[in-house]
Amino acid sequence: MSDVYEIVAKQFGRNLVRCRKRAGLSQEDVGFEAAIHRTEVGTLERGVRLPRIDTLVKLSVALKVEVGELLDGIEWKPPAPSPTNGQFQVEVDGDDADEPERS
Repeated sequence: MSDVYEIVAKQFGRNLVRCRKRAGLSQEDVGFEAAIHRTEVGTLERGVRLPRIDTLVKLSVALKVEVGELLDGIEWKPPAPSPTNGQFQVEVDGDDADEPERS
């Protein structure tokens, strides 16, 4: 797993935990409401992996939050124009992480 993926997954997990606890729901409750398995909720909260887009939407509906709240603190910054650059940046809570662009 790349550093950028890990950084983003961990931030997403923290956001998911915060939203779930604020809603007063267990992982099982969120799983039921989002139609995903409770172990998937735990995997996402631990930052082991990132959700698919449909799962992201299901989680936002289950938690009654905007999708953006689950993505809080995750920002993509395009690189400065350069024909040899081939890099992109992702910023999470003020930390920059570089990852080679994939085709």
